[in-house]
Amino acid sequence: MMKTAIKSNTLDVYAIRRQFPILNRKVKDNALVYFDNAATSQKPQAVIDALVHYYSYYNANIHRGIHTLAEEATAAFEESRTAAQQFINASSREEIVFTRGTTEGINLVAATWGRQNIKAGDEIIVSNMEHHSNIVPWQVLCEEKGAILKVIPINEDGELLLDDYEKLLSTNTKLVSVVHASNALGTVNPVKKIIDLAHATGAVVLIDGAQSSVHLDIDVQALNCDFFVFSSHKIYGPTGVGVFFGKKNLLESMPVYQGGGEMIKEVNFEKTIFNDLPYKYEAGTPNIGDTIAFKTALDFVKNIGKEKIRKHEEMLLDYATEQLENLPGLKIVGKAKEKVSVISFVIDKIHPQDLGILLDNRGIAVRTGHHCAQPLMDRFCIPGTTRASFAMYNTKEEIDTLVVGLEKAIKMLA
Repeated sequence: MMKTAIKSNTLDVYAIRRQFPILNRKVKDNALVYFDNAATSQKPQAVIDALVHYYSYYNANIHRGIHTLAEEATAAFEESRTAAQQFINASSREEIVFTRGTTEGINLVAATWGRQNIKAGDEIIVSNMEHHSNIVPWQVLCEEKGAILKVIPINEDGELLLDDYEKLLSTNTKLVSVVHASNALGTVNPVKKIIDLAHATGAVVLIDGAQSSVHLDIDVQALNCDFFVFSSHKIYGPTGVGVFFGKKNLLESMPVYQGGGEMIKEVNFEKTIFNDLPYKYEAGTPNIGDTIAFKTALDFVKNIGKEKIRKHEEMLLDYATEQLENLPGLKIVGKAKEKVSVISFVIDKIHPQDLGILLDNRGIAVRTGHHCAQPLMDRFCIPGTTRASFAMYNTKEEIDTLVVGLEKAIKMLA
């Protein structure tokens, strides 16, 4: 990898790289090339420091304590809620609920709104490119309630067939739950149009923003979605923290998700009075330290600027696509016109797992397999793909390293 500082046309990528300590390490005597960002991003030193600072100086349980440490921890925790609200432009802090991640946010909707509103014969619509976490909860709910799960098909480029989606919609449609950006293909779906069409039939809409939230500007008010979920660890923040947005009127009408401390105002053996929003959905001691450090991650992205980051990632995606398409036997899976910086591919006669091992031997971290999207792999009649996903700290030189690794693998295995 070149070590001289080279500015991209959007940001100083090497100045950014210096803020991520893990990028200095070697893997099997090679400089780490980390292309598994769609699974989880690496963390800047500022986020690591924020987590260490919490445990070193004001570790305490939140909301109920009156001592200094508890008040400091509570204030920092709630600052993260405000940062999350601003990050997606929610109209109120009350609409921001902290969860363990995107998966729990989807399950929260299924267990509360879903069980309250879905009945036999109702229909739930998902797409063919969903992550398992946006399929399985709805399958479980449909089986429990006698409802019907319908699927929006996709074309060969990995784009939703919107005409088919419109045909699936009916007065029986009660919920549409779709991914904003595919983790397996990178496809960016036209969620505003999906939401508007669903609302026209009276359906409620959940948007899975696990992949889109780090790449795209999110405005839940402009989208007019009813629910939006995303995770900290995809946005350079800690694991174990997620954000569940719900429109206030829906959250107020939904039953509680879990019972315990914090989500109550008063408990006796005759009746429990539940807490106000958003605490109604935050039972027990939360992941305090990681949630506090999450604000530092959001500030980190904000200070660099999403537009700069996006332009850099688009450059990387275009460059990688051009380079990979020149390799013999390589086929890119997912060629949507609108994509985030994810590129999945297969190579003739080479199993993705074998390819992943060979690349790891060269210090290159990619993801192989079905990417928790088995129905999508079935759609393309493949067992899985190799996926390279890019972040703000990746470089063209790293892509060149990937290409060399792929060339050697092709010569060895194809």
